Amino acid sequence: MGIIRELKNLYKKIRLWQFRRAGLVMGEGCRFARIPTFGTEPYLITLGNHVAIASDVVFITHDGGTFAFRHQERYRKVIKYGRINILDNCVIGERAILLPGVTIGPNSVVAAGAVVSRNVPPGVLAAGNPAKPVMTLHQYAEWSLASTPAYDEDAYHRDKKAFLMNMRMRGSSLKPRPAPPAEPPRVDGVDSES
Repeated sequence: MGIIRELKNLYKKIRLWQFRRAGLVMGEGCRFARIPTFGTEPYLITLGNHVAIASDVVFITHDGGTFAFRHQERYRKVIKYGRINILDNCVIGERAILLPGVTIGPNSVVAAGAVVSRNVPPGVLAAGNPAKPVMTLHQYAEWSLASTPAYDEDAYHRDKKAFLMNMRMRGSSLKPRPAPPAEPPRVDGVDSES
């Protein structure tokens, strides 16, 4: 499994190098769950320092809808582009969509699935479609702290998967999930060796 992780990390580094070479501006300490879709104009995107981007985030720097009317003489020269600026210490949640001409932060969080069509002010958690501030970053931090149960940090770091499978958490049943069977159950009349 180690070699696969190393290959994935190498791929991420190469893709980021390609985007930076194409003009993406990226500060120090940025983290990516997966490389996002930076669109066709990565040179219109700026990421500050200590920015985290979750999986499947989409950066849209132009309005492709103009294709529907640009064939008409009156609108032949219409173009719509916008820069996307993510300032320092921001987190962009999974599958968020960032539209042209927005600035986020600093010190802000965009929730998973949010569609950012306007600027996100400093120090807030923004969610929804369109994304709007729902609480301050401090309120979000306090809410997160209050909903974190007491837990054994050593056990968590030693085997995260086993720990989380047995932990009671929001959305779980009263009992932890049973361990999966050692081998798949056999079905009568089916020859598994053929």
